[in-house]
Amino acid sequence: MSDLPEASPPVDAEAQAPAPPPRKRPKPGERRVQILQTLARMLEQPGAERITTAALAAQLEVSEAALYRHFASKAQMFEGLIEFIESSVFTLVNQIALREPAGSVQAHKIATVLLQFGEKNPGMTRVMVGDALVFEHERLSARMNQFFDRVESQLRQSLREAAEAAGSATPTVDAQALASAVTALVVGRLQRYARSGFKRLPTEHIEPALQRLTA
Repeated sequence: MSDLPEASPPVDAEAQAPAPPPRKRPKPGERRVQILQTLARMLEQPGAERITTAALAAQLEVSEAALYRHFASKAQMFEGLIEFIESSVFTLVNQIALREPAGSVQAHKIATVLLQFGEKNPGMTRVMVGDALVFEHERLSARMNQFFDRVESQLRQSLREAAEAAGSATPTVDAQALASAVTALVVGRLQRYARSGFKRLPTEHIEPALQRLTA
């Protein structure tokens, strides 16, 4: 018996495993961006119902209290998305207005930019057309309505210049009618995109329609 090797003490597997790296704390402002990005991704799910803060917190693996350290309310989170939409779209619209001398070309490109933005950002499209705002604070829907009022105003200005260049006797009246029609076309295409589960692309066969309306 004395010739048998001495038994080794049992190894504690947990003690041998390397400790998980500490979770990196987001830099100031990073968590706010993460919250908005996650909310936008959740809105991209076709048929998504009303998104709760509990579901949003679960996606981020944080508590609901952690969300409210960055936003006072869910309405403020949606306002963050709307601010992104406004900033992105109107930056491009202003660039078009500055760079394109022809009013008809301006109107055509403005409408195209709106549709392309929606196509690339499905979650934002649901905010733009109001589907995601049905059960939220009414000021959010009012703000999106103002967004499209601004778009229509810019289209009206561009199309009035085009009508004047074409020698129209009633350029203001012509521009108002056409700007309203182009805006309705854009909104309708975005609504169809959202309600088709993002299958019917808003830019589908859009060129012939825009050419007729903005020529």
